Amino acid sequence: MSNPFTPLDDRDWPAEIADMRAGFAGQLNVYRLMAHHPALLRAWEGLRMHVVTQNALGRVRAEVVILRLAHRLGSAYEWNQHVVRALNLGMPETRIAALEGSLADLPQEDALLAGAVDALVDHARLSAVQLAALERMVGRAGALDLMATVGMYLTLGFLLGTTGAPLDADIAAEIESRAPALRR
Repeated sequence: MSNPFTPLDDRDWPAEIADMRAGFAGQLNVYRLMAHHPALLRAWEGLRMHVVTQNALGRVRAEVVILRLAHRLGSAYEWNQHVVRALNLGMPETRIAALEGSLADLPQEDALLAGAVDALVDHARLSAVQLAALERMVGRAGALDLMATVGMYLTLGFLLGTTGAPLDADIAAEIESRAPALRR
C-alpha cells in the first residue's frame, strides 16, 4: 500500500497557498507534507515564525530543546535537520551528541533544558522546581517558549513519524559531509 502523505511537488502545490511555496513552506519536506492541508499549513506559519525566529530561549537553547526532543521521539528527520542548524550556530559535535545521553553527563544549562523536555514527554508537565529553575535561567517568556517549542515539535514528530517523510536531500548531504557520526 502506498503512502498518500508524501511531500507535495511544485506541480501539485495547492493554489490557495501558492504564496507560501517560495518561503519556508516550500523549503522542507515536512512543510511540503503539511501542504496536503492548506489551512493547517497557513495556521502553522505564525507559530513557526515565533518558535523558530523569535523564541525567548534564543537559538542555541532552542536547538538543545529540539535536539533532545528529536532524540526522545526517535525522529531521524528532526534530529538530522537540527544537527545541521546546531552546527551552523557553532555548537560542537560533542555537545550535540551528548544530548542523546544521560542528564548527569550534560552541562548544567543543557541538563536543565533537556530535563524539561524529558518531563514534558514523560509526564506532560514540569515540576515546580523545574519551572522555577527555568524562569531563573530564561525568564517567564523563555519557560513558556520552551513548552511551546516542545509542543510544536511534538506535532511535527507525529507527522514525520507517521508518514515517514524523507530527509531533505540538502540536509542529508550537509550532515554527511560535516558530521557523519551524528547522522541518524
